[in-house]
Amino acid sequence: MTLLAGRTALITGAGGGLGRGIALRFAEEGAAVALHCRTAVEAARAVAADIVAAGGRAVVLQADLRAEEECRRLVREAAEWAGASGGADDAGGGGGRLTSLVNNAGVQPVRPLPGMTAADWREVVDTNLTSVFACTQAAAEIMRAHDGGTITHIASVEAATPAEGHAHYAASKAAVVLHARAAAREYGPHGIRVNSVSPGLIERDGLAEAWPEGVRRWREAVAVGRLGRPEDVGDACVFLASPLASWITGHDLVVDGGVSARPSW
Repeated sequence: MTLLAGRTALITGAGGGLGRGIALRFAEEGAAVALHCRTAVEAARAVAADIVAAGGRAVVLQADLRAEEECRRLVREAAEWAGASGGADDAGGGGGRLTSLVNNAGVQPVRPLPGMTAADWREVVDTNLTSVFACTQAAAEIMRAHDGGTITHIASVEAATPAEGHAHYAASKAAVVLHARAAAREYGPHGIRVNSVSPGLIERDGLAEAWPEGVRRWREAVAVGRLGRPEDVGDACVFLASPLASWITGHDLVVDGGVSARPSW
């Protein structure tokens, strides 16, 4: 399967489980992948090694996306790597141009609203929302000069149904969805499609032990009988970045196994 052959994607937060799943699916579909991380350098390098071992191209780029200048540097370095002539190793280059950005980097702390500080709020909003704004703006400046591209934000079902202790997180993700719609309007004339993907609960190591009651409730509520997997979100992102979605922009694709279809009464 080569839906993304000849393309280069930048995946932020690629050192985490969800970012890894997205990055691997892009690589499996033929894209060269720039893997961003802030602190999970070894994890991101492991993802890059898996991609290279499978015959793909990957590079690891480190940046703190809470700072606007770091967002712009990251996108610039990804575009420079994409434009380099490439071999089949992580230093070889993408062999093309930056065609896709997936804004996946984010944090999800639990903090009850009555005790939340402005610093708590800014930590989440700067990481989850301001980085999306800055990376999108930087990537769009490059894409609009080279026949367009695709940008996908990772939002959450909490954009519509917040959980307790997640006021800052839910608000940031709701804003991410609306940012995608606004960006789709303004960047559409330049050949840039912008969408968001809203995952439900995604399986990860230790989740069932850390949150057994929550996992139990999700399993009871989900229509397809299981939690999500990183590759489920990766599939959605690949679709939105591919020619199959050429007339889709400004859309929020919910990937939650049908939890949101459950009656609330």
